[in-house]
Amino acid sequence: MKRRMKVLAVLLCAASVIVSGCGGTGDSGTAAAEKAEQAADTDSAQKKETETEEKSEVVIGFSSEGDSFDPCTGFGYTGSPLYSTLVKVNGDDQLENDLATDYSVSEDALTWTFQIRDDVTFTNGDPLKASDVAFTFHTAKEKATYMDLTMLESCTALDDTTVEFKLTKPCVTFIYTVAQMGIVPENAYSDQFGLEADQIIGSGPYKMVQWDKGQQFILEANEDYYGEQPKIQRAVVLVQEEDARLVAAQAGEVDIALTSATLANTEIEGMSVQKVASVDNRGITLPTVPDEGKVTEDGYKIGNNITCDVNVRKALCYGIDRQQIIDEALNGYAEPAYTECDSMPWWNEETAIETDVDYAVELLEQSGWTDTDGDGIREKDGQKLAFHLMYFAGDSMRQAVAMSVANQAKENMGFDITVEGVSADDTIQRMFSEPMIMGWGSDSPMTSYMLYHSSNAGKTDWYNPEFYTSDKTDEYLDKAMTSLTIEDSYEWWKKAQWDGETGTSMRGEAPWAFYVNMTHLYFVKDGLNIGNQRIHAHGQAWPLIANLAEWTWE
Repeated sequence: MKRRMKVLAVLLCAASVIVSGCGGTGDSGTAAAEKAEQAADTDSAQKKETETEEKSEVVIGFSSEGDSFDPCTGFGYTGSPLYSTLVKVNGDDQLENDLATDYSVSEDALTWTFQIRDDVTFTNGDPLKASDVAFTFHTAKEKATYMDLTMLESCTALDDTTVEFKLTKPCVTFIYTVAQMGIVPENAYSDQFGLEADQIIGSGPYKMVQWDKGQQFILEANEDYYGEQPKIQRAVVLVQEEDARLVAAQAGEVDIALTSATLANTEIEGMSVQKVASVDNRGITLPTVPDEGKVTEDGYKIGNNITCDVNVRKALCYGIDRQQIIDEALNGYAEPAYTECDSMPWWNEETAIETDVDYAVELLEQSGWTDTDGDGIREKDGQKLAFHLMYFAGDSMRQAVAMSVANQAKENMGFDITVEGVSADDTIQRMFSEPMIMGWGSDSPMTSYMLYHSSNAGKTDWYNPEFYTSDKTDEYLDKAMTSLTIEDSYEWWKKAQWDGETGTSMRGEAPWAFYVNMTHLYFVKDGLNIGNQRIHAHGQAWPLIANLAEWTWE
């Protein structure tokens, strides 16, 4: 509004000059014209100045900023413009150096040595050294939050520009862990780090200058950044609910806003919907063991006497039309999903399956599930083919997917599925014994290891509530993890999914029925270029602005 008033004042000034000239104040017509031309030039210059200011700023309608901006407790694992990492994943989904200038791995894959830049400073002015890298990783391991560093034995600064990691066992995915870990300053770190704007100190292309929790945060370009200066010098990020983001976009108050499949068809003048591919999948976890009265360490029931039947699990994979889910539940804004890692370099394309209701019915009948009483629901030994399908209460997208699956399963195959919205606490208590709509997806194959290795079965970290275990799968996953290079590991990740006879995928043991990969959707103002977006991981907000330094106004 201030900018508009400034331009308006110039226009009024120009108008007053013309009026006074016409009013016979002693100026000739030529002089009046010259003054009017000068005023127009001033107006034009003022407009250019305003346009320049506008083209270096962006306002973003965001979902949630989280509770902390501390990388040591998990912030920024999908990318962040605030912190530098040793290596990073670029828009072509390839690893490239960031702080690192070079790195090497020992023949036994237990020692990783990184050379880092010597021209990097944190936003508080302190130089970034190898000792800060070592401190960051040790602190993250001690806090034992999202980042899995259980294999890290030590991290040592050999000098100011050399850092050495010692692992207790080979871990080929460690390079992706390195790519997720933003580096923090040892001298400025405290228990309050990441909790206030002045306690958010990184070395990335942007710095935090203001944080009004639950309302907005403001980023400005880091003038001391070692890379190319961003074209977007200031980003105002508004924390808003989905409906509020839509209203803000319609009112022209934001330049880009996260949206959903249910709202993306809304037409907004001066904006268009931009679609970004993801591995942010939605599917059903299917407990693989029977109910034998066992409970977890926390006392939660284990097992399900219906989904423990592999033919039931596979029927839920083959008998559901993924495109129908996409069309009726997601307005067409998704792609069919087949595994947790579709389109990534370690994905086995043979896991893609076609809808085959006849085959699904055949599988059920092979296991003895038939409709003997004619009520449309199959049964076996007096037990109905029925279960509850949970989703996080309040998540309309997961609810819509669950409803589509339940309807298709009943119509096509004779299931009786009750869709139920539950709290996170209820989910933790029930997910070891009941199917659940869940979402996963990352740009690291470590996710596959966590989802299916027997060592993770039944833990309360959401990874393997199905209690899926397989000696063959463990063998493949262990070989993948102990490969000397990430490229060498691809063969084993793929075999874990499907080796021609068995695997974690829906062709094999099917502990998951995968249905859709969500298309991430954003209302984007005309002229705003959001750069080369890499395939987004699970989560729609932070992956979007991970490459904020590449954004431009055109």
